[in-house]
Amino acid sequence: MRWSTEDWHTAGEPFRIVEGVPTHGATVAERRVEAITGEADAVRRFLCLEPRGHDDMYGGFITPPDDDGADFGVLFWHKDGFSTACGHGTIALGAWAVRTGRVAAVEDGETAVTIDVPSGRVQALVRRTAGRIDEIVFRNVESRVLQRGIRLTTSRGEVDVDLVFGGAVYATLPAAAVGLTVAPERTTDLIAIGREIKWALDEHPAAQLDDDRLSGVYGTILFDDLGRTDTGPWQRNVTVFADGEVDRSPCGSGTAARVALLAATGELADGEVLTHDSIVDTRFLARVTARTEAGVIPEVSGQAFRVGALSFELDEGDPLPDGFSLR
Repeated sequence: MRWSTEDWHTAGEPFRIVEGVPTHGATVAERRVEAITGEADAVRRFLCLEPRGHDDMYGGFITPPDDDGADFGVLFWHKDGFSTACGHGTIALGAWAVRTGRVAAVEDGETAVTIDVPSGRVQALVRRTAGRIDEIVFRNVESRVLQRGIRLTTSRGEVDVDLVFGGAVYATLPAAAVGLTVAPERTTDLIAIGREIKWALDEHPAAQLDDDRLSGVYGTILFDDLGRTDTGPWQRNVTVFADGEVDRSPCGSGTAARVALLAATGELADGEVLTHDSIVDTRFLARVTARTEAGVIPEVSGQAFRVGALSFELDEGDPLPDGFSLR
């Protein structure tokens, strides 16, 4: 077994891009369902888990699009399986598609890279000056509030949690509500409470969507309110997703969920910008680009950087073809 990858990071969060992995289905959403128990899952474990990856690795398998309206599709994966959405990955894929020539791009101006993902069709708007990428804007699917103020008893006391959809379902609450701040030295505590809240609400009725493939809580967003800038609200967040993974970036689809919630509460007005920082002090900027009957269409801007091209192989006799996780 040998697989070649191209590794990127978006605001510190890794994204391992892989082509040629067999997947089956008429749409990307169908391919995800098949991949969960199919051949692609073995490739995911091989490339994601130790000793070839780690518990916070993230990546995507390039697939055909659903139809000619998109440039390609992608199956997003992490240590526990395949996710329905990934904003930081979409940003990385926009940069990758332009840099590799997979999508023809203008030297000066904006090029739209259209991608089919399990939650729908998204775009990475790649903005360049003299061929250099200045900014990549992730335009998400419709994002909306599912339910606010869900009372939950946790190991850190009673809290009120909001459930919001941003391509995946997120539980979100202030870090202060559980006696924490979003800081690297509190990562272990943030992981523990993030996992606890996710699993407590995973079967909550509000997290069960019309398309059952999108149901369940994907992650918990804990945030610190840092006040306001001249252009809008300023927050720091950490997203604990899957079963205890920590997003190093401000989380693209999580940021979209925060935009939907702040727009619903009036804290983010049309024309304002959410300054969204991560636990490692990287930053996304986000806004409402359109309002819909049920929610909003968010845009999240950031940058992605190539880390390197890698080749992985399974040596004869290696007893760990499936990898392992210590979390």
